Amino acid sequence: MCNEVTHSCPPSRRRRRGVAATELAVCLPIVVLLVLGTIEACSMIFLKQSLSVAAYEGARTAIIPGMKQADVETACKQILLDRNVVGATVTVKPTNIDALNPGDFVDVTVSAPCNSNSVVPNKFYKGRTLSATASMMIEF
Repeated sequence: MCNEVTHSCPPSRRRRRGVAATELAVCLPIVVLLVLGTIEACSMIFLKQSLSVAAYEGARTAIIPGMKQADVETACKQILLDRNVVGATVTVKPTNIDALNPGDFVDVTVSAPCNSNSVVPNKFYKGRTLSATASMMIEF
């Protein structure tokens, strides 16, 4: 036990404080990296899910009679705006939805860059682009 008056500790006690500081110095960067990686992975899962929801809602809009490509893009972009997704692009195939017949499929693809939608400054998913596609059949 340390003497509070003289502030002296036995040698074994002094060495133990040094071990704890060394353990902290070694473990802290690893723990911080794990926490940042977890936050970034969750952010990218949210981005992927947002793209999937937007593509699905866009495809649902596309199969409504009388809808045009602009209506599909508006539906997708509104969902992406609500979820704070930045820099997304919407692609509808075929572009002329009015010409589709019952039984034809429409594909809606939504893509977004990871760089502009990242919480952590561009470390783990730098330069990547996530995308999601939904395909539905025209029924009417």
